[in-house]
Amino acid sequence: MGAHLRLLDSPRRDRLLDRGERTLSALTTSALVKTYGDTQALAGIDLDVPLGSVYGLVGPNGSGKTTILEIIAGLRHPTAGTINLSVAREDVAYCPDAADFEPWLTALEVLDIAAGLLGRPRPRAELSDILDRVGLADSASRRVGGFSRGMRTRLGLGAGLVGAPRLLVADEPAAALDPAGKVEMIDLLAEIAGPVTVLVSSHDLADVEKICSHIGVLVQGRLAYQGTLAHLLEGTTPAIRLVVRPPANDLVALLNDEWWATSVTEGKPGELMINLDGEDAAEAAEAAERRLAPLLSTAGANLVELGRGGIRLQDIFFELTTTGPRRPAEVHSS
Repeated sequence: MGAHLRLLDSPRRDRLLDRGERTLSALTTSALVKTYGDTQALAGIDLDVPLGSVYGLVGPNGSGKTTILEIIAGLRHPTAGTINLSVAREDVAYCPDAADFEPWLTALEVLDIAAGLLGRPRPRAELSDILDRVGLADSASRRVGGFSRGMRTRLGLGAGLVGAPRLLVADEPAAALDPAGKVEMIDLLAEIAGPVTVLVSSHDLADVEKICSHIGVLVQGRLAYQGTLAHLLEGTTPAIRLVVRPPANDLVALLNDEWWATSVTEGKPGELMINLDGEDAAEAAEAAERRLAPLLSTAGANLVELGRGGIRLQDIFFELTTTGPRRPAEVHSS
């Protein structure tokens, strides 16, 4: 059985999400299958990407992430299944993980040609503004043949944005960038979301946790979880990871007297995990924000690192993608 693409005349396809919220979908797939000979890359994927969301597609290597994105982009044909779009096909932009351009073109010429191919020519000033947004303002007149992989990745995103898409599909957009570049790329994807629906694959779960409202976890061509990130993390114990110069005995003693710190454990010397009062997590977190600085000062402790602790997306990801213990069944449902 073959597959077909169905474009919806308007974004009318309502779906009840796991939080009971009625929302519109920018993209859905139904029973999407892709086989290569005897190998099944995708085994009946029912993807649902809410309109205006940042949807993160995560999974181990070989789980089918790139295959799904390329099918949505029209670069591969599915073996079976249906793709439903609430935006016009020409309003979908795809940014591959390794963008490739003619080496003799300049960055500005790449965007100009891309806009022309889309039938949406844009003034030079607007093209320059796009290059500025992706961090290539100083390289507008440089030939692409001299670009690093990270610069080509930035240019690929710029080429994706040149047509003012309503759905942006990006495969590992920050993988080839240095730490500063990754932050800029992730911030840009978060910035454009809303008017633009963003579907992004990534191996960096911290980036996914930072910007994605919804995620899909792929395991061997199947969705192990799909839904909101908040639902996936629901029920986890809120905690703070605090690292100070050891010894930390005085600080631990002070923390144990705080109502909002239900337990304090020290792993490596100076590395503390502070579990917060789960019954009123918001109030406990607010109290922790107010009290941590005075407590550090009173204990004479030198702060090295401060961040969220407890169960994170990374922990749940490993549970979903390995044969070890699973979280409760409800997190597997969409």
